[in-house]
Amino acid sequence: MIEIELDGKKVAIAEGSTVMHAAEKSSTYIPHFCYHKKLSVAANCRMCLVDIEKMPKPMPACATSVTQGMVVRTKTDKAVKAQQSVMEFLLINHPLDCPICDQGGECQLQDLAVGYGGSSSRYEEEKRVVKVKDVGPLISMQEMTRCIHCTRCVRFGQEIAGVMELGMSNRGEHSEIETFVGQTVDSELSGNMIDICPVGALTSKPFRYSARTWELSRRKSVSPHDSTGANLIVQVKNNRVMRVVPFENEVVNECWIADRDRFSYEALNSPDRLTTPMIKQGGKWNEVDWKTALEYVAHGLRNIKSEHGANSIGALVSPHSTLEELYLAGSLVRALGSENIDYRLRNAQFDSARPGARWLGLPIAALSNLQSVLVVGSNLRKDHPLFAQRIRQAARHGCVVSAVTSGHADWALPVAHANILAATGWVQALADIAAAVAQEKSVPTPQPGQVTASALAMAQALISGERSAVLLGNAAAHHAQALNLLELSNWIGAQTGATVGYLTEAANTVGAQLVGALPGVGGMHAGQMLSGGLKAAMLLNTEPEFDAAGGAAALQTLAKCDMVVSLSPFKTNLECADVLLPIAPFTETSGTFVNAEGRRQSFHAVVKPLAETRPAWKVFRALADILGLPGFSFDASTDVLVQAMDGVTESASGMVITARLSNASVGVQAAAVAWVEPCVASIYQLDGLVRRASSLQLTVDARMAVTSEVVA
Repeated sequence: MIEIELDGKKVAIAEGSTVMHAAEKSSTYIPHFCYHKKLSVAANCRMCLVDIEKMPKPMPACATSVTQGMVVRTKTDKAVKAQQSVMEFLLINHPLDCPICDQGGECQLQDLAVGYGGSSSRYEEEKRVVKVKDVGPLISMQEMTRCIHCTRCVRFGQEIAGVMELGMSNRGEHSEIETFVGQTVDSELSGNMIDICPVGALTSKPFRYSARTWELSRRKSVSPHDSTGANLIVQVKNNRVMRVVPFENEVVNECWIADRDRFSYEALNSPDRLTTPMIKQGGKWNEVDWKTALEYVAHGLRNIKSEHGANSIGALVSPHSTLEELYLAGSLVRALGSENIDYRLRNAQFDSARPGARWLGLPIAALSNLQSVLVVGSNLRKDHPLFAQRIRQAARHGCVVSAVTSGHADWALPVAHANILAATGWVQALADIAAAVAQEKSVPTPQPGQVTASALAMAQALISGERSAVLLGNAAAHHAQALNLLELSNWIGAQTGATVGYLTEAANTVGAQLVGALPGVGGMHAGQMLSGGLKAAMLLNTEPEFDAAGGAAALQTLAKCDMVVSLSPFKTNLECADVLLPIAPFTETSGTFVNAEGRRQSFHAVVKPLAETRPAWKVFRALADILGLPGFSFDASTDVLVQAMDGVTESASGMVITARLSNASVGVQAAAVAWVEPCVASIYQLDGLVRRASSLQLTVDARMAVTSEVVA
């Protein structure tokens, strides 16, 4: 550590740091545009000029390294005049369109111009005009004339997203930020460019001109999509969600969110929303009140239980549902005498004995510091964009990334060793790596394998890394030989010292396991329920056509049930359901998600439920009351949470103690199952919200997914 003097205060800072780092540590604000704590230093804007003793001219704080005894002043006449000169320069060509600019009210240039800008300009020449660009459905570049060439967006693409989609062309006053030969911006993290743009050059195309920033209420929430559990700020106007931006949480999502976290809110306002209960009579859907709908469901469940037994009733639930909803769904089914509940709709193999909830195996933040990682059965970049971003940063610092997967997906990070082969060969590929580990460690192999050059390189990388991990992706979890993959991964981890974990598919995959959204003794798993094992089915946030391994076949099987109850925010399952109950999406209910690392994150509703929509936990409580089932007298979702998490010990930070989390192999050979290709949702087909977000469905990723399905 070295010590400098900053505006009269002594600041101790690590050697190699910059003046800007010292200012941040001492809570001293230095105006800036191009500097961003997560990006490399560009020193483009020069707005952060400061007065450093013994230096003849002002120096940029972002690019000036500290030295022992350095004396820095940020508010002297020398520094302020330099900053004012830079501001005057920046405003020469900037259009005077603040009243109609979408960034108005949250524009960094606008804010700093108040303190450092002049009341008039000395320049009378015409301002430059930059041609309008269309870069896709998410980002608007309609007003690139406002661009001040800070290059934050360029550096974000290179360093964080891993794809340099934007760059600066030409020179001097002809310089402009653009894509290569008119291409679109297609990164799954592209929306973050909107956040880091300090002016109104890059704006949100779906949000554009829909509200002013000062009209919006800001409320915290948690993403319901992948297993990161990204923290969000949901912005609301007139009880309507207008925009979603990241809430900074360094240990979870840093200051980034994926595009599906940012733009899926469009589905909340879609015409597909279900606003009142509906019952199908004579093949026609009729709107009814809640009392009629719930009594109809209760009557049907009683009759089916009486005629076919409790084991003919089951629930297929989505891991995108809240902890409270999953717990009450399971409690309701079990109170009726059935053990048929499952969230694993896409799985091909089902293990009945689990020592604990499958999880990531390490903190999310630790992904950024890995030295070696083997990813099995995952399109990492699209399945888990924010996990991929962390591993990308680790790779930038020397992490050796290896992959066993199918397809030639571009992860936008350097993959040192890749074994690209069909899913049928993944078990043998891991057996080969295990054989290579056994050879290096001089121990017996767990099962026959061939020490190929690729397998040996992957094994050596895991052995040599002090911080190593074997991560099983969505396709590995849904694989027909999932338990074999886990057993081999655990053996490799034990011999190399690598952590073994599942990336986990959904926002509440871990939570669903913790609250028992799994079949109990004698209960049917999702595969059996979707193969005709039920007479009455309850579908919680589930669309079997898209969410189940059977797809359309699963939908047809459910249509043969005596009664199917669909609990969803949307008009869906019309072909198989008999009752539609409108339940609240995550923005209209309070609830809890447990992310991949076992972190419990609760949130409140940010808007009132739409029309006759009700939170699902209240629906289950009311249905239980009508059925006369005891143990459902909850007044708030927090009461449900307390009971659901009874016996689940947590640390002060909200992390589930690892005694309830385990990726251990059960040691029992699973029954052989017929081979089916792993069922994995594409990035914008993961759940009902992203499927109905119109802008996301216009992206290249969404169109490619539709094309591949048609070809298949």
